[in-house]
Amino acid sequence: MVPHLVTALTGPINELEQRVLDSMPAIERWFRLEWMEHTPPFYSSVDIRNAGFKLAPVDTNLFPGGWNNLTKEMLPLAVQAAQAAIEKICPEARNLLVIPENHSKNTFYLANIAQLVRIFHMAGLNVRIGSVDPAIKSPKKIELPNGETVTLEPVVRGKRRLGLKNFDPCTILLNNELSAGTPGILEDLHEQYLLPPLHAGWSVRRKSNHLHSYEELSKRLGKLLGIDPWLINPIYARAEGVDIAEGRGIDVLTSHVDAVLTKVRRKYKEYGINEKPFVVVKGGHSGSGSPGVVTVRDAKEVEALIGKSRTSTSSAAKTSAGRDLREPTELIVQEGVLTNERVHNGVAEPVVYMMDRYVVGGFYRVHAEQAADENLKLPGASYVPLAFSESTHMPQPGAKPGASAPNRFYMYGVVGRLAMVAASYEMEATDPDAEIYE
Repeated sequence: MVPHLVTALTGPINELEQRVLDSMPAIERWFRLEWMEHTPPFYSSVDIRNAGFKLAPVDTNLFPGGWNNLTKEMLPLAVQAAQAAIEKICPEARNLLVIPENHSKNTFYLANIAQLVRIFHMAGLNVRIGSVDPAIKSPKKIELPNGETVTLEPVVRGKRRLGLKNFDPCTILLNNELSAGTPGILEDLHEQYLLPPLHAGWSVRRKSNHLHSYEELSKRLGKLLGIDPWLINPIYARAEGVDIAEGRGIDVLTSHVDAVLTKVRRKYKEYGINEKPFVVVKGGHSGSGSPGVVTVRDAKEVEALIGKSRTSTSSAAKTSAGRDLREPTELIVQEGVLTNERVHNGVAEPVVYMMDRYVVGGFYRVHAEQAADENLKLPGASYVPLAFSESTHMPQPGAKPGASAPNRFYMYGVVGRLAMVAASYEMEATDPDAEIYE
C-alpha cells in the first residue's frame, strides 16, 4: 500500500497516475529518444512533493549524499547502473577515486560514502577515498555507528593527474558540491575522467537554469500525456540583485512573490483546491544544504522577513544551514508544493535516486515536527527506505491508482527522470568546453 495520503485517494493525482500508466510505452520511448541526444548526469537525486493534486520536483541534486538510505534490495540495481555508467565513460576503468565533502566528523554523511564505495567495488573497481581537506595529512580511519570503517587519505596532485600515494585512478568521482568554490587541485585534470564535471558544482550552477530547462520539458511531456504541465511543474520567478543587508531589490522580491502567488491562486481556483497558496524563497546558486528555504504565504510578509534577516535573530529568516539570506544574491521565488504524504504520522516527501539514466531506488524523508508546507531538510529528519522496496520499473497493470506502491513509485520515477533530463540540458548549456557550431 502507498504511504498514507491525507487527501482522499481520489482526485487529480490519481487521474495523473492513471494517465502516466496508460502512456507508459510512449513515456519510455520519449526518454529513450532524449538519451540518444543528451548525456544523463552521472548520478542525481530529486526531492519530490506530492500535494494530492499535483506532483512536482522541488530540488535536484547532482552530488547525492544519502546513498546509505537505500535498502539492500536496491543495491543490485545501483551496481548494474554503476557498471553501465562506467562502461559508457571509461570501459577500461580499473581504479576509482572518490572525493567526499570535507566534513569528516559527520558519520551519517560518511556512511553514504561507504555505500558508494561498496556500489563501485561491486561494479568491479578498486575504490579509495581521497580527501581534499587540508586538515587530512595522513590516512585517517573513521569508525561508523554501524561498525563499518572508512579511510580518508590525502590526495596527491601531479602535473596533470590526481591520485593517492601508490594509487593512480583513471576516474575521479566527486561527492562534493563545491559550494565554497572549486579547489585548484581539481582543475586541469585533462588525463582523467572527473565525474560529475566541475561545472555541476554550486560555484557554477544556477537553480534558474535548471528550472527553465525543467519547465520546457514539463510542457513537452504534458503535451505527450495530454495534461496541464502545471500538475508536474512548480511556477517560479527569479529575483536578481537582491541585497537584503543594504535593503536593495526588496521591491523586486516583493513583486515576484506577489506575481507567483497570484498565478498559483488562479490555478487553485481553476482546480477547485481549497488550500492557502505559499511560495518558498531560496538562494539561486547554492547547494542542498544552503541557503535554506523560507516559506512566505503573503507578499506583505517579505518586509517582515527582511527585517528579521537583517537583525539575523530569527530562525525563520535563517537558512537550513544556519546561514542567512543577507548576502547580495539571486533569489528564486518558487511555488510551494504541499506534501500530503505521511509516514508514521510524520510529514514525508519522496526522494528518487538515479545513476546514469536509471532509477535505482529511493526513500521518504520524514519530519515529525514540520508542517505540510515547510522544508523537511532540517535536523530531526529521518529516512524511511522501506516504501521503495518494490521496483519502480514495473508498474502493475490493472491496479487501481493510489492502491499500488509500484504504480505510485513508477510515477515518482517518471517525474524524477524528467528532472534528470532537465539537469542534462542544464549541464550542456553551461559546459565551458562545449563545441560551438556556427
